[in-house]
Amino acid sequence: MQLDELELGLEPFFDIGDKVRLRKLIKNDGTFPGLEIGTILAKKGDVGYVVSVGTFLQRSYIYAVHFLQTTGYVVGCRKSELELVEESQENASPDGE
Repeated sequence: MQLDELELGLEPFFDIGDKVRLRKLIKNDGTFPGLEIGTILAKKGDVGYVVSVGTFLQRSYIYAVHFLQTTGYVVGCRKSELELVEESQENASPDGE
């Protein structure tokens, strides 16, 4: 995303319930309460599920991803940090496309 591009002009890329994979290591930048800055919250390749979609600075979407099988944390991620593994059944098209 370029600096002058507003992601919020588009629909969110991921939907609640989508299974996603993390594309990079995520550490606590001080916004995750109860853990030291620098603590690893999720590792590259960890798989989780989108549990909510919010916004950041009225420019981009932030996807709250629950990493159930690894750390158990719910971590806010940007679109560029995630890749789709599987759409939620609720959001999949009825003809399987």
